[in-house]
Amino acid sequence: MAQTMRPSTTGSLFATDGKPHPLQDTLLAVTLVCGVLAFVTSMFHSLHLLSSWSGLVGILAGAYGQFISETTRERFGLIVGLGLSGVGFYLGLAHGGLFGGVI
Repeated sequence: MAQTMRPSTTGSLFATDGKPHPLQDTLLAVTLVCGVLAFVTSMFHSLHLLSSWSGLVGILAGAYGQFISETTRERFGLIVGLGLSGVGFYLGLAHGGLFGGVI
């Protein structure tokens, strides 16, 4: 049983391999912040510009983060952020869209 001989790598919250991943951690944070912002602001009809744009940024950052992520913890956080960003983005589009009334 080789897995019992592995050393404990409890150091960073996001990196389970013991190595620093600053770009992946930054993309994870951006995705989560944009996702929460998009989800919360999508509940208000007048904030559709903020929710749709922050959702779009969260989706793009999360997609690139998934492409370059190296650990399962990073991927889990990115999926949560992508889900929140997607819901906020689509509700923002339903309430008025990316440019709703501006263009």
